[in-house]
Amino acid sequence: MPAIDESHRRRRSQKRKPRELPTEKAARPEKEKKPEIRRPGPRGWLGRGRGEASVVQPVDEWRGTTVQVCGLHPFSVGTGTPMVGVPMGLQLFTGATVCADPISWFQDADLISNPSVFILGLPGLGKSTYTRRTAAGLAGLGTLPLVLGDLKPDYVDMIRALGGQVITLGRGRGHLNILDPGEAFEAAERLRQAGKEKERAQVLADAHGRRHTMVSALLTILRKEPPTDREESIIDRALRVLDEHHTGVPVLGDLLRVIQEAPQEVRDVALDRGDDTRYKAITENLEASLISLTSGGRLGETFAHATDVPMMRDRPVVYDVSSIDDSDTDMQAAVLLACWSAGFGTVNVANALADAGLEPRRHYFVILDELWRALRAGRGMVDRVDALTRLNRQRGVGLAMISHTMSDLLALPSDEDRMKARGFVERAGMVVCGGLPGAEMHMLTSAVPLSRAEQELLTSWQDPGTWDSGPGSEPPGRGKFLIKVGGHPGIPIKVELVEAERAINDTNKLWHATTAFPAPDESNPMIGLDDAEHAAHEFAVEVDGAAPVEPEEGAA
Repeated sequence: MPAIDESHRRRRSQKRKPRELPTEKAARPEKEKKPEIRRPGPRGWLGRGRGEASVVQPVDEWRGTTVQVCGLHPFSVGTGTPMVGVPMGLQLFTGATVCADPISWFQDADLISNPSVFILGLPGLGKSTYTRRTAAGLAGLGTLPLVLGDLKPDYVDMIRALGGQVITLGRGRGHLNILDPGEAFEAAERLRQAGKEKERAQVLADAHGRRHTMVSALLTILRKEPPTDREESIIDRALRVLDEHHTGVPVLGDLLRVIQEAPQEVRDVALDRGDDTRYKAITENLEASLISLTSGGRLGETFAHATDVPMMRDRPVVYDVSSIDDSDTDMQAAVLLACWSAGFGTVNVANALADAGLEPRRHYFVILDELWRALRAGRGMVDRVDALTRLNRQRGVGLAMISHTMSDLLALPSDEDRMKARGFVERAGMVVCGGLPGAEMHMLTSAVPLSRAEQELLTSWQDPGTWDSGPGSEPPGRGKFLIKVGGHPGIPIKVELVEAERAINDTNKLWHATTAFPAPDESNPMIGLDDAEHAAHEFAVEVDGAAPVEPEEGAA
């Protein structure tokens, strides 16, 4: 307590400062005030007529390498988007340039483990435009685009502009011989001359396997069930007989002839026990199916004659199959399988020659647009695409698969096919999403991790344009995409077309020109009348025996 008492006494002993009287306060001189310095705010001088800016313009930005902009420190920052690959557009929020393509990100940047991309989005929002930009950019980087079945068509103009090859197929519009080995025999001869016997045998075996697979696939589409094991053996042995004894490139009619002539090699695998009657009974169904394929049955004569335009391996190629009606699913499935077989056969030949050092290495970018239509075209299509998505890295090709929604992939008839189709999205190195409905988010997030903000962004892009937007307007989500790689945050971009691209990206050509009715001809009063006027004229002639009298002005 002594310390407390001492402090208490000390505080009481301090004298209070006397209160200042009003007269003394008035007599005291005031401190000199500093002059007030007024400064404009971030939007300029506030107030009417003082130059206030309602919108602050962003600072100018320039992009360069670290060597070029190192002297601008500390005003330089690193980019937040990849700069390797095809320039696809601008980052939607920062305006930074975004470069992205599955081959550059796999081969050069090592950002993805599989050179493939799956593109999803509602119709009319620019999926094909995004793919064409990727294909054209890769062509400039040395990768050849291959469109193995253009069902719309969307890529014919682009391939022509790149100086590529357009091959038209359809009923009465071209032929594709599924027994044509393409350039395999020529490549095998070059390999033999170079002393590459192992590579030569591999090329010939691959050509034989592709032809055998295509014959079996056509029989499956035609019959709605695969051929039997015995029929598979007969086809295999008949193809070997053709390779040994036939001069030139065989067609399906030659394969049918070999089976009908019944050489001993074929009879051995048919197990006819030396009985001609038994052999004919064993091969009867196979002969009937081949006759249907060669005589213009349900699949026409598209595969019964020699190939009109052989595919070339040193330039971009598109198979234009847009003339096949959407309701003709069997024909679509057969043509697509034949195009895929021919295309990947050409890729295998190119790889074999490059491995042997006889040609430079070529990389290809294979485009499978409208994938949902291909998967529903017939049995075996899902398995074929599944094999392509698993082997594209080993074949040295990039792969682009395009569909509308996840619902398209999960609408296949069997659970097995639906699980395989879902794997296409899960295994893709990149997933690019355009505008999608909210109902798709549950199915999409089961294959691709998306945050809540990313889901809301995708659903906002599906909205149509405003009612009073006027002609020439576009939906808010057209050209906008979200690039996803694994669990990384998505990169939202806006694809802007340059002037050179507009001509090859017009998919509404049939809506531009309208047919006008011709002006009425005095010599023929029926020309220029619409259907209602024509019917009224015919009725008047039939009733009155003369043309109807024109009503006077103002008459009812």
